Amino acid sequence: MPIPTSTSVSESAVIQANQSDVWHLIKLPGFAEFWSKLEKSEWVRGTSPETDVVKWTFKDGTVLEVKQEEHSTIDHYITYSVISSQPALSYTSVVSTIRTYPVTSGEFEGSTFVTWTGNFSSDADAGVIEDAKFKRREALADLAKAIRK
Repeated sequence: MPIPTSTSVSESAVIQANQSDVWHLIKLPGFAEFWSKLEKSEWVRGTSPETDVVKWTFKDGTVLEVKQEEHSTIDHYITYSVISSQPALSYTSVVSTIRTYPVTSGEFEGSTFVTWTGNFSSDADAGVIEDAKFKRREALADLAKAIRK
């Protein structure tokens, strides 16, 4: 019998760089520039002009096509969904959002607070949620490293 679990994940980090530098890296086709698990990220050609689809090829051979659902340069967030996966996912869907906030006072003033959430369909199990948690933590650490370079 499956273990009941939350179907959402939220990870965050303080990155010691200003928001504009961090935000500049958070573009779906540019994720391979910072995320060490990705071999490459590229636009998918042949989709409609209104649809922004990017193919992420992971170093383990997994290929995801992700669709940008929302993007705001005013509020500094991007929302995307996975529209296809090879191999197939064990769950129906996931919608993720990465959001950046400037840290304006205190010890980390001038830094950026970044959140990366994921909301999964109800058929996602605890293993999926744990995997998503660790992948987001690793990617946020990679983002911080890329900023320091």
